[in-house]
Amino acid sequence: MNLKGMDKLEKHFPDLKTAGGRVRIGLYALALFILSTAYFIVSDNIPTWSIDSQIIVVALGYLILSLFFSRKGLYQEKYKELAYRQAFVHFCIPGLTLIFSAVAHAAYMNGPFVPRGWWTIVFTALGWLMLISGAILVIRSILTFGVDYLTMVYVYHPEERELIQSSIYGVLRHPLYAGALRIVIGLALLNGNANALAFALLMPLGLFGWIRLVEEKELIERFGQTYLEHRKKVPAFWPKIKNLPTYFRFLITGT
Repeated sequence: MNLKGMDKLEKHFPDLKTAGGRVRIGLYALALFILSTAYFIVSDNIPTWSIDSQIIVVALGYLILSLFFSRKGLYQEKYKELAYRQAFVHFCIPGLTLIFSAVAHAAYMNGPFVPRGWWTIVFTALGWLMLISGAILVIRSILTFGVDYLTMVYVYHPEERELIQSSIYGVLRHPLYAGALRIVIGLALLNGNANALAFALLMPLGLFGWIRLVEEKELIERFGQTYLEHRKKVPAFWPKIKNLPTYFRFLITGT
């Protein structure tokens, strides 16, 4: 399957053009994921450290990922046409891997479990609903916008970003992040312990801080008042009630 935007990604990330290059990058990301997961497993055995570890790893992931934006000029001057590739390897892969490992940790992190009762059925049903809808939203976003959108090629090569007309942009400003947020909430509800649920409540604050301080700052620099008006009208993660039909149509049909 030839994913949309893969040609643009390979153009600026030549390692991905060969099987050996893809394996090296995959093993690099996998090794980082295994290391961070091992840290979570160890820290879960230390009283009170489960939620602390979660917050520390996510914060570190965001910090590393922010360097992808803040060091753009330096990398473009130093690495020229390979600036995106170098920055992605140095900042995006480690930062995203830490965040992904923390998201996965919500499914098994240790902590005091919520007492069982009628609400257990509600937690389970809502958890599966959030997990499935979040996964579908992420997949639909990637298929609609392309892997170049997912991997932020446009940050280093804004001239190559195409204008994409999609109904979801009139409903959510950040559909990919919205999907990830639903996955975190779903995993936390299915886990059913207080630490996981606390993280699910804190995650939206972290995402909101990220998009306001880093990603949307870059978007405002490129689109100016147009994006500011868009931000006023369209919520970041949760659709307005009147837009639910459009939201569910996107999940079902991708249009």
